[in-house]
Amino acid sequence: MDAEIREKIAGEVVLSPHPGRTLRKWREDFGITQRDLAHQLSTVPSVISDYESERRASPGAAFIRRYVDALVEVDHHHGGRMYQQLGGLPASFGILGRREFSATVPLPKLASRLEAMPVSAVDLHRDIHGFTLIDAPKAILSIDVTRYSEVFGWTTQRALIFSQVKYGRSPMVAVRAHPLNALGGDLLRPGTSSTRSRSA
Repeated sequence: MDAEIREKIAGEVVLSPHPGRTLRKWREDFGITQRDLAHQLSTVPSVISDYESERRASPGAAFIRRYVDALVEVDHHHGGRMYQQLGGLPASFGILGRREFSATVPLPKLASRLEAMPVSAVDLHRDIHGFTLIDAPKAILSIDVTRYSEVFGWTTQRALIFSQVKYGRSPMVAVRAHPLNALGGDLLRPGTSSTRSRSA
């Protein structure tokens, strides 16, 4: 599993048009400070900052490998939170798809693409790192509480998009009842492309 994690992160960084931003996104997803990461890499935080802000030239393969290895090692030292969140749920559990963005996306931009209508008074101007598409009725009936965190994939900084929703009460209750909360929820009504967007 460790090898898969490392390959996924490194591959995303290499393919990203903004590798520094992608490095920062992954560090933030892991909940690791620049100081802790720099300590693991035997360097200083300013070096991490320079690469992430792209003040330095694009990081080479060797640095990316060391950076990713350090993320995984620090995560292990902190109890393996990200490691435990990994692992996919099959479609039978109601998870239709899950994607991590290579760079953060403003929540209003995603809402606009979905033609979503905001129904929450909470400020929607936040950045998200991915989304999960969920068949709401099937997921509510199938996903055990112990596996609920797997809905979030690599990070809770994401939008949960619920399909097959008539009123939206059940998925919102399920989300609110769990200590982990996504940044936003989008409800897709059956037989229509219209959506309603609610910020967590």
